[in-house]
Amino acid sequence: MTLTRTEALALIKKHGINPKKSLGQNFVVEPNSIRQIVGIAEIEPNDFVLEVGPGLGSLTRSLLEASKHVTVIEIDETLVTVIKDSLEGYNEKLQIIHADVMDLDLERVLITRNENWNLVANLPYNIAVPLICEFLEKVTSISKMTVMVQREVADRLVAKAGQKAYGLPSLKVEYYAEVKKIVDVPPTVFLPKPKVESSIVQIKRRENKITTDTDILFGLAKQAFNQRRKMLRKSLKEVLNSDDFDAAEVDSMIRAEDVTLDNWVSLTRQFVNKQDKSK
Repeated sequence: MTLTRTEALALIKKHGINPKKSLGQNFVVEPNSIRQIVGIAEIEPNDFVLEVGPGLGSLTRSLLEASKHVTVIEIDETLVTVIKDSLEGYNEKLQIIHADVMDLDLERVLITRNENWNLVANLPYNIAVPLICEFLEKVTSISKMTVMVQREVADRLVAKAGQKAYGLPSLKVEYYAEVKKIVDVPPTVFLPKPKVESSIVQIKRRENKITTDTDILFGLAKQAFNQRRKMLRKSLKEVLNSDDFDAAEVDSMIRAEDVTLDNWVSLTRQFVNKQDKSK
């Protein structure tokens, strides 16, 4: 069972919780929304699930009922106490980690229990983008993510080349995974009610990986996006010349926001070839 709004309010009062804006704390208190997230995630009885920022534990309850094991990571000590007290009946299938998720060697933490994990979470707004990118790059045991994020963030994650919201996070997600926005979520399902709308996004890691030097690819892309108003021939002039663009079959007159993933892969391979020839 999920927490009702009344039960959530009672927990907040009992523990003297004052949601911290600095930690992006907006708790989901609408049971239908919780059920929707779990349904979209398609959790199976043998699944291992990771939840970051469990808050009051409302989503955690449903995940525990649907899966074999749930690991939650919570930075707020008070909320860790709330979850321990309210979910003590699930001790055998619940691991609670009191830590800042961005400071953990999460791949090492997860792989000791299982090789395949689903991330299902209402992610704190303040870390959603770097966390998703970090997990895609470094935590390969997470094969699928079903997450609630700020709608503006969702638009950035699913954006493709040529769209206004397209940027480095969009490129990283596209490189590693298939992504889609499932549904928008109104502010009314949260306590406290945020001033922005949210969306549920699903990210599935690619089975057929693209092979290229990611450090170079994302390095080139970052340099170009940092000067996104400039054409590539100017933003990347220190590392690529007109012959390189011709060899990669990429138009040097376009800007970073119009460069496709395939274009970036071609530019990366041309850069690597150029470096190899110069040795």
